[in-house]
Amino acid sequence: MTDAFGVRLALDWGAARIGVAACDAGGTLAYPVETLNARDEPAVLARLRALVAEYQPTGFVLGLPRHLKGTEGQNAALARDRARWLAEQFPELDVRLIDERLSTVSAARDLRAAGRTARQQRAVIDQAAAVAILNTALDAERASGRRAGESIDGRTDA
Repeated sequence: MTDAFGVRLALDWGAARIGVAACDAGGTLAYPVETLNARDEPAVLARLRALVAEYQPTGFVLGLPRHLKGTEGQNAALARDRARWLAEQFPELDVRLIDERLSTVSAARDLRAAGRTARQQRAVIDQAAAVAILNTALDAERASGRRAGESIDGRTDA
């Protein structure tokens, strides 16, 4: 079941920013961690190494931005490249891709409902999207009893 899956770090990896979220070892609660500058790859790698040391996750969950019809475009190809890069940098960790259609839209709606203005959202929207991605994975794991998402080698479960 999901408690065997341990802590996971979720990434909403955009061109400018990377939202980071984490969950507890039991896969019960996803929460925002921070936002990274995606344009500084050495700093991203250093910070991800620090987060891995701090949280000791069993894996990463990355958003896979598909079109509403389910097809994949350039952004999905970039997400797959980033997932492979993560797997190379952290070979000891499981790397999974989770369909993230509408995660940012959902995060923005939730932040608005919590009373955040558009200006206030900018600082945390990527983190909230990472939480939405991780919650999608956790919900799927609770329903199936298996790891959610697509492994970067094409498997759907581990």
